[in-house]
Amino acid sequence: MKGYLILENGMVFEGNSFGAEKEVISEIVFNTSMTGYLEVLTDPSYAGQAVVMTYPLIGNYGICKKDMESQKPWPDAFIVRELSRLASNFRNECSIQDFLTEHEIPAISGIDTRALVKVLREYGTMNGMITTSLQPDMEDVIRRIKEYSVKGVVKKVSAGQPVREYFPGDLGTDKDIPVKRHVAVLDVGTKYNIIRCLLKRNCKVTVYPCDTKASDIISANPSGIMITNGPGDPKECVEIIAEIKKLYESGIPVFAICLGHQLMALATGADTHKMKYGHRGANHPVKDLATGRVYISSQNHGYVVDENSLDPRICKKAFINVNDGTIEGIEYIEKNVFTVQFHPEACAGPRDSEVLFECFINMMEGRENA
Repeated sequence: MKGYLILENGMVFEGNSFGAEKEVISEIVFNTSMTGYLEVLTDPSYAGQAVVMTYPLIGNYGICKKDMESQKPWPDAFIVRELSRLASNFRNECSIQDFLTEHEIPAISGIDTRALVKVLREYGTMNGMITTSLQPDMEDVIRRIKEYSVKGVVKKVSAGQPVREYFPGDLGTDKDIPVKRHVAVLDVGTKYNIIRCLLKRNCKVTVYPCDTKASDIISANPSGIMITNGPGDPKECVEIIAEIKKLYESGIPVFAICLGHQLMALATGADTHKMKYGHRGANHPVKDLATGRVYISSQNHGYVVDENSLDPRICKKAFINVNDGTIEGIEYIEKNVFTVQFHPEACAGPRDSEVLFECFINMMEGRENA
C-alpha cells in the first residue's frame, strides 16, 4: 500500500505504508542516530511528533522489549528510508512493523529521507500529514496541517500515572546494591535509564507525576530531586513551572535534564525559544566550560534556553553546544542545583557524560554531611 507524507509547504513524498493504517497530522522532526530506533520510539519526548530517521536502514535488529525506555512508543508516526523486513538478532522478539501495528502508529518506508531532512534543515521543522491516500482538495489538507500544534503532551505522558517506587533490582539493575539515599523524580516524560542510573548508584527512586505539588515531594524529605526530560513547549507548563520554583527554593539538591533543564530556567526568570530544527541524535558535542572537556552526547529537543535571558546573579552557563554555541547546561549560584539540556543517561547514544550522575550524588552527600 502506498503511503504519503504531505508537508505544510505543499511538498509530497511518496513511499510505502507499514504499521497502523491510519491518517495523522503531526510535527515532523528528524533524528540522526545510527542505532537505537527502539529507544527513540519509546522516548516520551517524541509525543506529538512524527520522527524521520536519517540512517538509511531501520528494523534490521528487530525489537527487544527490554531496551524500551518507557511502557510504549510515543511518536505519532515513523518515517524511514529502507525498512528491513527480516531481523537478524538473537534478542529479537518481534518485527518493528508488528510493534508499530500493535501500538497503532502509522509509518512510511521508501521515502528519500536525505531530501526530506534537507528541506527541514533549510525551512525549519514543519507540520505534515501521514496518509495512505491523496485527497483532491489539497488546499483544505494544507490548512488542516498548518493548524496543528503540539499541545498537552506532558500531561499525556505523565499525569494520571500513580506514584511509583523503584529499588535496586528493578529495571534490570543489581538487586544487591545497598540503598543509601532517596531520590524523588518529577516525571515530565522520564526515560527508564534515568531511573537505572540512580538505582545503580545506591538510590531508592520515587517517581511522581508531573502534576504533583512541590509540598508533597518536599514533605517526603528526599536526598535529592530529579526533573526529567519530556515533550513539547516548556512555556505551556505554567503550573509545573510554579511548583519547580518551590523545589528550587527548598534547598534540596536538584538535577534536571532536557525539558527539566528548560523548566528550571523558566522557573528562575530566564526565557526559552523554539529552535529552527532542534537537536535530535546521538553525536552532539557539548563542552564543559569548567574543564574544557568535550563530551559526545545524546540529545532530543526542539527548544533551548535563551542565553541573553540568564541572570548572572542567579546562574551561569556550564555547558555549550560545540556546533552552534547554544546553552547545554546551567549551574545555579549558591544553590545545589544544576541542569543539562543533553541526556547523560543516553540510551540510545554514548554514555560519555554519565559521570554527571556522580556529581548529583556528590551534591546529595555534601548536603548530608553539612
